[in-house]
Amino acid sequence: MIKPIVHDPNQLAHPAVPATKADLPLATDLLETLKAHANECVGMGANMIGSNKAAIVVQMGPLAVVMFNPEIINKHDAYQATEGCLSLTGERSTTRYHQITVKFQDRNFKPQQQQFSDWIAQIIQHEIDHCHGILI
Repeated sequence: MIKPIVHDPNQLAHPAVPATKADLPLATDLLETLKAHANECVGMGANMIGSNKAAIVVQMGPLAVVMFNPEIINKHDAYQATEGCLSLTGERSTTRYHQITVKFQDRNFKPQQQQFSDWIAQIIQHEIDHCHGILI
C-alpha cells in the first residue's frame, strides 16, 4: 500500500527497532511507496512511511531491493556529498564512502552480505542513516 511520507523531524529522529518476519508486509509498503515517488526518490527508510523498523528499499537500476536490518560492516574511500531527502526540504552535506559492505536480511529473512559502490552505496548509506534516526 502506498503510504504517506513522514515530514516530522522528531518522528524521523528515533532509531529503528529490529525488523522481524512479522514485518514482511512492510516490504510491499516500501516498494509501492517508492514506486509512487520514483520521479523524486531513489530509496526509503521505513521511518519515512511511519514504521520505526530497521528496513530500507533502494532503487538499483530497474530493480528495487528491500533490506531488513541492514548494517554496514566495512567502508572505504570517504568523500563529501550533498544530499536531499523526500522527508525534508533542502540539501545537506555529509560524509559518504565509495565502497561499502552491507550485511542484511532479504525479503525471505535469509542473511545476505554484499558489496556496493558509488551511487548505490551512497543511497544505502543515506537509508541506513534513517534506520539510526540520523537526518540528512
